[in-house]
Amino acid sequence: MQYHISVVAKLIKLFDAIAANPQGVRFIDACRAAEALGIVHKGGAGSHRAFARPGEPMLLNCRSRDGHAPPYQASQLIAMIEKYGEKQ
Repeated sequence: MQYHISVVAKLIKLFDAIAANPQGVRFIDACRAAEALGIVHKGGAGSHRAFARPGEPMLLNCRSRDGHAPPYQASQLIAMIEKYGEKQ
């Protein structure tokens, strides 16, 4: 049971960090957060990834610019966190 609590705490910390600083979201953290929200990797490799969530009409695209997600994509991710974060 301790392991599960630790994982949830790390996800909450990640979601909070993304919301606090959309300009500083690392690409790998954006991808981890998307997957933690149940958003499935649908395509792309390397510096471009496309994600979709069943029942969600909006796709989430992540692109790496020098290892970080562009702020507008981080904002889209924040909207998904606000919509689905509590349900996980």
